Amino acid sequence: MSNPAKAKGTAHETAVVRYLNERGIPARRVAQTGALDVGDVHGIDPFVGQAKNYRDLPTALREGVDGAVVQAKRVSADALPVAFVKRPRKSAADVYAVMPLATFSEVLLRLEVAAEDAQRLAQLEK
Repeated sequence: MSNPAKAKGTAHETAVVRYLNERGIPARRVAQTGALDVGDVHGIDPFVGQAKNYRDLPTALREGVDGAVVQAKRVSADALPVAFVKRPRKSAADVYAVMPLATFSEVLLRLEVAAEDAQRLAQLEK
């Protein structure tokens, strides 16, 4: 790969996907689609992931989250954005998974509904 920045980004995406796969999460990289990008990491439903590996961490956080929000909307109205931001000199396990507070609150609400559904199902099975 002749573009060093692209190679660095591809390596980061690959490391994130490998880390998730090792934990049983069926993450996968998707082909780039240019102006109508739909994220870098899929298979992590309900999330769509955007990977960033910049030397400037504040820019990576800002652009990663903003990009993930736009890309998740392109995938589905129900998709939730998450940015995977590489930390300098850290492993894939230490990558930041970042999302807007609105997304975090949606995750909590979905978890609450799922827990209530599981509790109702357990009571029905008794």
